[in-house]
Amino acid sequence: MSDPADRPEAGRGQDDHTLGGYFAVHTRPPAFEAVDGQPYTVSIETERTADLRAPVVGYLVFPRWAATGLGIVGHVESPLLWRGATRREVAEEAGALTLHEVQRLLNEAVVRAAEVGGAGEGGER
Repeated sequence: MSDPADRPEAGRGQDDHTLGGYFAVHTRPPAFEAVDGQPYTVSIETERTADLRAPVVGYLVFPRWAATGLGIVGHVESPLLWRGATRREVAEEAGALTLHEVQRLLNEAVVRAAEVGGAGEGGER
């Protein structure tokens, strides 16, 4: 029987300190605890626009999980963070964020949502 360390693994050799690297290594989104003490995960979202120079925009959505982890009970969003020619281009830019930067963006989104009175219920971009 071969040594378990010699077996190929999803994302082996990838750096999981960036958002894209974390997805590649762990095949799931990273989890965070925000300034409100609640658990969140993150997804990279893209949308088409009418801007011919940059027809795709990107932002992060942070689903807020129930304390039991058994369902999503709300979310917050970052502002628009990237503009590009293709979804792939925008997703690659998003994937280059460090997990520390993602944590900062999550906390900012939570604070912004609380200021407008809708913490965890949605968010403005």
